[in-house]
Amino acid sequence: MARPLTDPSQDAALARGEHGDPFAYLGPHRLTGKSWVLRVFRPGVDAVTMLPEPRRRRPVTLQAIDRDGLFAARLRREPGAYRLSVRREDRTWEEDDPFRFGPVLGEMDEHFLGEGSHLELWKVLGAHPLTAEGVAGVHFAVWAPNARRVSVVGDFNHWDGRRHPMRRRGSTGVWEIFLPGVSEGARYKFEIRNAGGALLPQKADPMGFGAERPPATASVVRDLGGKDWGDDAWLSRRETANRRDRPIAVYEVHLGSWKRAGDGARPLGYRELAEDLVPYVRDMGFTHIEMMPISEYPFDGSWGYQPIGLYAPTSRHGALGEFRDFVEACHAAELSLILDWVPGHFPTDAHGLGRFDGTALYEHADPREGFHRDWNTLIFNYGRHEVRNYLIANALYWLKEHHVDGLRVDAVASMLYRDYSRPEGEWVPNVEGGRENLEAIAFLKRLNEVVYARCEGVATFAEESTSYPGISRPTDAGGLGFGYKWNMGWMNDTLDYMRREPIHRRHHHHQMTFGLHYAFSENFVLPLSHDEVVHGKGSLLAKMPGDEAQRFANLRAYLAFMWGHPGKKLLFMGQDFAQAREWNHDASLDWHLLGNPSHTGMQRLVRDLNRLYRTTPALHELDCEAAGFEWIEADAAEDSVYAWLRRGRGEAAPVVVACNFTPVERAPRRLGVPAAGRWVERINTDAAEYGGQGRSNLGSVRSDAIASHGRPDSVEIRLPGLSTVVFELER
Repeated sequence: MARPLTDPSQDAALARGEHGDPFAYLGPHRLTGKSWVLRVFRPGVDAVTMLPEPRRRRPVTLQAIDRDGLFAARLRREPGAYRLSVRREDRTWEEDDPFRFGPVLGEMDEHFLGEGSHLELWKVLGAHPLTAEGVAGVHFAVWAPNARRVSVVGDFNHWDGRRHPMRRRGSTGVWEIFLPGVSEGARYKFEIRNAGGALLPQKADPMGFGAERPPATASVVRDLGGKDWGDDAWLSRRETANRRDRPIAVYEVHLGSWKRAGDGARPLGYRELAEDLVPYVRDMGFTHIEMMPISEYPFDGSWGYQPIGLYAPTSRHGALGEFRDFVEACHAAELSLILDWVPGHFPTDAHGLGRFDGTALYEHADPREGFHRDWNTLIFNYGRHEVRNYLIANALYWLKEHHVDGLRVDAVASMLYRDYSRPEGEWVPNVEGGRENLEAIAFLKRLNEVVYARCEGVATFAEESTSYPGISRPTDAGGLGFGYKWNMGWMNDTLDYMRREPIHRRHHHHQMTFGLHYAFSENFVLPLSHDEVVHGKGSLLAKMPGDEAQRFANLRAYLAFMWGHPGKKLLFMGQDFAQAREWNHDASLDWHLLGNPSHTGMQRLVRDLNRLYRTTPALHELDCEAAGFEWIEADAAEDSVYAWLRRGRGEAAPVVVACNFTPVERAPRRLGVPAAGRWVERINTDAAEYGGQGRSNLGSVRSDAIASHGRPDSVEIRLPGLSTVVFELER
């Protein structure tokens, strides 16, 4: 008696969308001896015929087994390559059967996936257009180790999870399928049944390279190939741009609100930004652009800091290829591009990573470890090797696939401490009983080791606000291995000082000097970031005291103080021309203000500060070393005056910076200098072209053989009220 073609229990599981091993049942399978069976599951069609290759062989009409869409036929030989002719009512078409194709992932991929060490994870997971056995299609793969069944759903199968259940790859927890006929641009998600059989909300692809425009939530197939990069020359020399002894002046930008198109309803696209933002930043003399997060995110108001698609440039500004064009435009303009990267937390949106396969897969199960109260987000489980692999591979993905030049890692402090923003009793100590997150610390060290080893010339920046030691020290010296650390203490102290009325500043004098006590303990960036101009904090200009003229004078003096201070520089967009109102992520910057001479003057000052910083070795070569700084006058509290010396290497001309943070002119003011000669006034923030009153030192001053401040020579300068002046020794 011939074996039956199908198994009713498996047929029913297919119809319910619960079959956990579809490749063991669908497609061609040996029955006995030379006898084969072909099973095809196509709900909603009337007839299915197998078309053998070569076509000279006779077609085989499959028998309809039930009304749920299962068809089967007994074959006398292994069918080899074949296609299917499918009929529904009066329409007939041909297609390839996904269940005739073998696995795509190889044994080595499976091995590295299993141990969580696949550093090119994006090349094996996600959606990849490719040709298999001469047939074009897309290979899908996703990690869901605790799922009972995973399917790909999309427009190509009517979002029906019964049609394309995936193949499980052993103990790796990875599921895969090759879908012939699917192509770039297709929308898709994963439909998952958890271990108990319950159907979860459809999930976007954790490795998706493209996404629908929010609020839509599907992933979009994008081809990573095909880009003919033309920035080899830049990549070969970008290491120079990121070195500690080079000028680093960062322009932080939120792509959606730098400028808006037309009536302001639409953010600029990546290619428009390449044509407008890039030339502007270059003209302003900045060396780096830092983008606030552009990994796909669902809510505009998160500014990208709650990412849902870590591998997809947000579709708000265009497709993946257009983003790459933007990167290339930055490099053509000799600008380094830093991506704000968020490995510290992720949102709870149903289509995201949260409980991805029905379990706490990417996050901790215990909310005391796995939930951020501040942001209502989930926390990655850094102790799980697959999660570390996912994040480290993501960092490499942006750096290698998209030629990004650096990563600014967000909210590092929240990762380092288990009790971050948690009251006593609502956090779990580490295995040693302490508050440090040992798993996160190990992850950050490994991240930096891998990034610096595999991506020549890049840099990593930590946003870290505590006194945790060695953030920017090498891991073999006990540090975390970052290239640079944001100096949040400097920012808080100096802004607090600048907010005060000048008459009170003498009582808070050392808020401006305190940063020099630790300025060389890390490779610091001085950040005036977006965080200082939101949530009711007002703009930098609005923080300054006094009438309008005094506010501008204060801000000009403060920015020059910053550019003369040791440390790399970061300025948020809009502060380059003294944006007057608080930043609004839904609106363009107020570019019309440049019709006002005060705002134009501020823009001119920032441009000149960048030019001076880039071209003056004493202002950048020893930014991160104590040998590059020396106080001239640190204790003149009653006058609110500060003066210091900056040095470069070798024969670099020294620079003197002096600040007066009262409206009272200090003239004459004698300052000790390290060498006799003519000292040229390179910057005076009171200059008329910057919007000041034009009180200058007539271009230069000559030193006198008069001892002052412990030096045998000195200069007598005019130090206008609310101003900073910068002098360089003429060689």
